[in-house]
Amino acid sequence: MNRTSLVSLLAMGMLASVGCATKNYTRQQTTPLINKTNELDDLTAKNTRDIKDVDTRAQDAIQKAQAAASAADQKAVAAGQSADQAQNLATSAVNRVTSLSNTVANLDNYRPVAETSVLFAFDKDNLTKKDKEALDDLAKDIPNAKGYIITVEGGTDSVGSSEYNYDLSQRRADSVIQYLAAKYNVPAHKIYLIGLGKDKPVDSNKTAAGRAKNRRVDIKLMTNTAATQSPNQSPSAGATPPPGEY
Repeated sequence: MNRTSLVSLLAMGMLASVGCATKNYTRQQTTPLINKTNELDDLTAKNTRDIKDVDTRAQDAIQKAQAAASAADQKAVAAGQSADQAQNLATSAVNRVTSLSNTVANLDNYRPVAETSVLFAFDKDNLTKKDKEALDDLAKDIPNAKGYIITVEGGTDSVGSSEYNYDLSQRRADSVIQYLAAKYNVPAHKIYLIGLGKDKPVDSNKTAAGRAKNRRVDIKLMTNTAATQSPNQSPSAGATPPPGEY
């Protein structure tokens, strides 16, 4: 073999050695990079999963918070409605108490709706035709009267003893009551009567004309304000109280 061939062989051997060395070096340098890249890919994938998990939990928490807020709103509305209902019930109760109080306050309040007087002859207790017509005129208002009573007050002039005049005034009042009860079916508990004798004259007993006016019976048809007023109406001032029953 000549010298030139030998040099060529050596050169080729050196190139082959260099090529192997280069491949080994490249492999040694790139393998860690590949491994690192794989680790980064794995970490990125994990982070992506973690982010999705956090987002899912956040969305779930938001939905729960919204549901809780909606429930709270509904409870607030219901509470408001309950409060309104309670207020309405309280107002209704107050109105009922006020109505009852007014009714109780008016039980003894009466007002006259019709009245008349009948006159008697001296020492007489019988009704004349004119007297009965006056009583008929008063009695026509009875069917429309609510919670009514009839007061009957008998009187006399001053002639005679007090005892006799009390008895006479009572008989005169009785004649009126008997007429109303018989003709108009006025129950006894609706009638309040008293014989006053000569103790309550309407005119002077010093004259014949005055004594004639005192021989009388005054009749009043009265109604109870509790039966005629509306529930929320307060008692009227100056209402007439019922007389005592005799």
